[in-house]
Amino acid sequence: MTNFPDRADAPEPAAVLPSEFTPELTPDLIARVQEGVAIARNPVVRSHITNDIAALSAIAAGQPTEHVDGHVRRWLLRRFIKTFFRVQVENSHYIPTQPTILVANHLSHLDPFLLLALVPPSPYYYILGDARTLYNQAWKRSLLGWAGGVIPLERWWKEEVAVMAAAAAGCADLQALATAIAQDVPNGSSIHQMRQIDQAVQALLRQGDGIMLFPEGRLGEQEGQLHRPLKRGTVLYAMRSGVPISPVAIIGTKDLYWRKRLIVRFGPPVEVPHQPRPKRVAIDAALHQVDQALSQLLPAVYQEPPGPKWLRHWLNHLFW
Repeated sequence: MTNFPDRADAPEPAAVLPSEFTPELTPDLIARVQEGVAIARNPVVRSHITNDIAALSAIAAGQPTEHVDGHVRRWLLRRFIKTFFRVQVENSHYIPTQPTILVANHLSHLDPFLLLALVPPSPYYYILGDARTLYNQAWKRSLLGWAGGVIPLERWWKEEVAVMAAAAAGCADLQALATAIAQDVPNGSSIHQMRQIDQAVQALLRQGDGIMLFPEGRLGEQEGQLHRPLKRGTVLYAMRSGVPISPVAIIGTKDLYWRKRLIVRFGPPVEVPHQPRPKRVAIDAALHQVDQALSQLLPAVYQEPPGPKWLRHWLNHLFW
């Protein structure tokens, strides 16, 4: 069984909001928080998340996991993606064919489905991502419930943390919403669940599968720019398992519309030292390598293609 790292070296709880980033409490933000609470309370969503969490124990124990065949999943997602978008793949010779940690910048909830449509069916990639955004729409629940391959992170969103902070500071209008968040939304600080996820990731990599994650820990706000600092879990998983990190740049998914050209640019693998209990200095050095690798793949300047933007509102909402 994989040893879980000391608390100082563990992946940060996903609920932590960087002190330098405090989102403005706009009506749209409040509406998103209300929708997030409703998703957390949705019994269908809870059922999917509960099933995924229960599966983590089996994965950690090395038991066979159930998921749809990788060829079938890729075929279906390719048909789905190509219905709406044109996809340009660059540096395809860097697409990994061995167990790896696949890391990408994150602009839209389309991103994991886009990558799964492009990578080989083997290794079979598991998505490590926010549970509520993976299951917030019926089509996602149907697809992911059928396909499997999800490692859910339950956590407070940055918007929810901002609402709770404002309520604690005396904003009476937000007291009821803050109470609902505290009561009904898991905050991501469970050491037991972090240990479960860590052990499941290590087991999957040992059996030849891959892990897909987004080290920014949230959606980026602008094309070509990373939200920093990147999460340390990205390199912790790779260092403890001894697998490489494969960087991927996703370009064009911040604003979606019909037949838009999306670019997926693969980069050379980042080799990190194999350390079962990595030290902070080594973690920071490896994370800097990943940051540099992703930055070099992203465009220095991005310009939206000219022309009409058909189905823009619908597609952006579809992949919310």
